[in-house]
Amino acid sequence: HQGEKLRQGAACLSPLPGVSAGNGCGHTLLTPHSGTLSSKNYPGTYPNHTMCRWQLQGPPDTSLLLAFGDVDLEPSEHCAHSSLLLADPRTGTAYGPYCRNSVPSAPLLVTNSSTVTVLFNSTSHRSGRGLLLSYATSQHPGTHYTQEHVSPESPLTMCFSVYCPAGCKDIHGDVWGNPSQGYRDTSVLCKAAVHAGVIADELGGQVTLSREKGITLYESAFANGLHSKRGSLSEKRLIFHKVCCVLSPACDDALEVVAFNASSWWHEVDALGQDRAWVAERAALSTTGHSWAAEPGAEAAWLELDLGTRRNVTGIITKGSSKQHDYYVTSYHVSSSCDGKNWRPYRGSSGQEDKVFEGNADSQGEVSNAFIPPIIARYVR
Repeated sequence: HQGEKLRQGAACLSPLPGVSAGNGCGHTLLTPHSGTLSSKNYPGTYPNHTMCRWQLQGPPDTSLLLAFGDVDLEPSEHCAHSSLLLADPRTGTAYGPYCRNSVPSAPLLVTNSSTVTVLFNSTSHRSGRGLLLSYATSQHPGTHYTQEHVSPESPLTMCFSVYCPAGCKDIHGDVWGNPSQGYRDTSVLCKAAVHAGVIADELGGQVTLSREKGITLYESAFANGLHSKRGSLSEKRLIFHKVCCVLSPACDDALEVVAFNASSWWHEVDALGQDRAWVAERAALSTTGHSWAAEPGAEAAWLELDLGTRRNVTGIITKGSSKQHDYYVTSYHVSSSCDGKNWRPYRGSSGQEDKVFEGNADSQGEVSNAFIPPIIARYVR
């Protein structure tokens, strides 16, 4: 059963691949405008006798801003055993070498170049988490740093604006909270933004949010490939704000579904001989009791939503049938159409392969997935 609660928002651009090489590279996601990189095994101990070389390339006429999230390399004289070195190959300017006894003088390095080479190497050592670094271009200042002001509507509400680099999703750290209730301010902010569907991990982007007084308990939720944890203690929460699209005066509205259609439906006859029709119309997220289900054994089954007119669709929430009828969809593809005849598969921001959305793990919880970039269509399958 797939719910039809759809959300509205703004679009993003597709990234270009970055360059990295070596046997010491950890989590790496490099785009022209921002990125995140780490040494192998981070935040565990980095391995002996490894190296990695990252080539960061921004657009012409921009400069790169590098934020040192963590530089924990075992100390040695002149950082000879394990080191981090940064260089501008165009001007010959070098930064470093860095290790635990020779750390960067500031957490943010502002360069004068759109190209920077990052070189990490290790010899024999016993300890050290390794390297975590993110970057953005001068077009997007504020990576990992916030500009805050007090909201004039409420003196108790603190507003923030931060540019989140691409690649933060798989960095070690928990996400606390859910989109409807807000996120605890102890969470990893940019990872929470991915969870909430405000940005795509493969693109990064600007995030605007407010810090407000919240509840003392957050239930876990699964959204955009991230599972938040059940948390308590802090009453402060983060509320993410989206820029509303010109197609609608409001964000986060549930779009009305004019009609449901499906490839097939299950006509069930239970043990008492009673009929139960699992028709497409029962696919609405708020429907109680049994939902829609395809005919048993059907291949390539689909559910179709008719929105009545072309709309800007930025997300979908799915849920299983019910506790009594323990059925749910674990993964699915999405395609869209303006006329109901010509269909376009959703491929996400990379544009290479049809995106597989992670669905539900049980029949009770709701799972949210954002479309970044969004879909503009009348029909969604």
